[in-house]
Parts: sequence; structure tokens; C-alpha cells
Amino acid sequence: MSPNPSRGATMAAFTGLMVAATAGAVVWTGGESAAATPGALFQAPDSQAARWLAANPDDSRAAAIRDRIANQPTGKWFTTYSPDSVASDVSGYVGQANGTGQVPLLVMYALPNRDCGGASAGGAPDIAGYKTWVQAFAKGLGSQPSMVIVEPDALALQNCLDDAKIAERDDAVTFAVKTIKSANPQAKVYLDGGHSQWNSPAEQAKRLTAAGVRSADGFFTNASNFRPTADEVAYGKAVLAELGASQLHFVVDTSRNGKGPLGDQWCDPAGRAIGEAPTLDTGDPAVEAYLWIKPPGEADGCQGAAGTFSPDVAFELANNAAPAPSQDNAAPAPAPAADPSSDDLISCLLRFLWDW
Repeated sequence: MSPNPSRGATMAAFTGLMVAATAGAVVWTGGESAAATPGALFQAPDSQAARWLAANPDDSRAAAIRDRIANQPTGKWFTTYSPDSVASDVSGYVGQANGTGQVPLLVMYALPNRDCGGASAGGAPDIAGYKTWVQAFAKGLGSQPSMVIVEPDALALQNCLDDAKIAERDDAVTFAVKTIKSANPQAKVYLDGGHSQWNSPAEQAKRLTAAGVRSADGFFTNASNFRPTADEVAYGKAVLAELGASQLHFVVDTSRNGKGPLGDQWCDPAGRAIGEAPTLDTGDPAVEAYLWIKPPGEADGCQGAAGTFSPDVAFELANNAAPAPSQDNAAPAPAPAADPSSDDLISCLLRFLWDW
């Protein structure tokens, strides 16, 4: 206890004011998770990468995976057909983000015959069941801003469907868009735009139109792929031109495109790297965000079961990225710009405390 209670109270108040006055100058330098930045993308504390790190703190790969992957916001995939629990699952995740004032990124992945029966096969048993699941999913979104990725590969990958099944799928995706928008107008919704080496811009625009993209906010490209960002931006703009809808935009998945693709390999190809960090500020009005839709380290189905976390894959993606400056040779960080109002307040408080 302070020998002078009034002085102790004054010191406590002074300390609080000092913290408030200098709060804008806090800079995160890596290692532990950064403090939440309101309005930024949500970095979930319980991602698969984070859970692996908690269980393996002394692993030689841990530092790279922590600093370059786990400390970045990634998409949360909802892949289990569970109409009775998906609303609470979504609500719980969105609630975490709302508590930080950040924007959650959710990935819907439950269409019937998803991935055309490939490594990520599964989903709802039929379209009626899918619509029930969608209604429950939308109910869990609440009313705060969020970003929703609707069914990766659903529109670009249709070679396993006949015309009737394609029309059925288009109707289901349109239903998802309208249901989400009705439940939460603050949610931004994006449909599958494939990627720059898949369908032509004209073909992909036709598929997006059939699936109700004009009721959405736009489309996403490069989900679960490795195409360079510049290629995806050019492709996305070409699709926008084909759509001719000025209100639409697109987002690009940059989670694993730091070194581009390895030929046409899509299933856990070796030697890849993480790409641009997720951001809502791309500097390009057509591109609303660079996102990590596919969390780096979650396997495609070759280095582990699809969607499971592989520390080997994560470490390679992190380790192959452009090297960060080491502590030994890094240039000193510039001092934060002075805030005259903060400086004046601090000086005033110091003079008061000294005189007192």
C-alpha cells in the first residue's frame, strides 16, 4: 500500500491518463498475437494453426508458423452438414469477432456434390436440405458486418453436373445470397469466380449471372489455388467488364500464391509460399480485399485429409515466403510521429506530478 493514500490514488489516475494518452503509439513487433484493430479482418484465436501451436510450443517449426500464418486473419470454413447446430456455430464465431470490433470471414461449403466427389466430397444430401442449412447459417450471422464466401468451386467446377443439376445449383446459390442478405444486410457476399487459368472471363461471368451475383456484392478468385495476384486482378477486372455491373467488386485469395503455381498442380504442390497479407485496403477500387480464404497449412487432400492442418505444409509455405529482416540486421524502426496533443497532455501531467 502507498504510504500516502491520496498520492497513491493520484498516481493511479496519472498512470491511466498516461496509458490513454500514448495508446495510439503502440506498435506490434511480432511474436505474440497482435492486439485487435477495430474494423480490421478478424484473426481467430482458435484456428487450426493456433491450436497446433498451443500443443507444440517447442517444435522447431513453431516460430515461423506462428509469426507468418497463425498471426494472420484467415477464413473460417463451415463444412459440416449440421442444420441443427450451424446457427450456433456461426453465431459463436461471429460473436468472437464482434467482441473485437473486427470483421469475420466465413466460408460456406456444404452444397450437395461439392468438389464433384473429389478430395473434399460431402455436403448436404440434397438441395432442400442445403436450403435448410443455409437458413440456419444466415440466422447465426447477427447484424454486424461480415464477409461470406459462398461455396468455393461451386460455379467454376460443374463438369460433373448435367444441365438440370447446374440449374438446381444456380438456384441454391441464388437462394444463399438472398437469404444471407435478408438476414443481415451488413454481410458482404461473394460468389465463386474460379481463377485466371480456369474458365474464360465471359464464361465465368455467365455462370455468376445465372447464380445471382447481381444480388451479391461480387465474387472471389483463386480460392484454394496459387495464381499470382497480378494475374487474378487482371482476370477479375475482365470478369467485371463482362458482367457490366458497376456495383460489383471482387476479392482475391492470396493465402498461397507467393511463388505462383507449380504447373497445373492444385493438390498441396511443393515449394509454394504465402502471398500478400490479408487486407481490406488494396489500393484498387475494383478489389475489395486480399483474403486468406484457404488457411495456409490446411491440406488439399494430398499431404493429409482435405481441410486438416499439416505443420509440414504450413512451415514450407511460411519458410518459402520473402524473408523478414533478422533482429541483427534489421534497420531501426522509425519513431512514431509525434502527437502534439498527447505530448502536451503528458508534459502537463508530469509538471503537475512534479509540483505536487
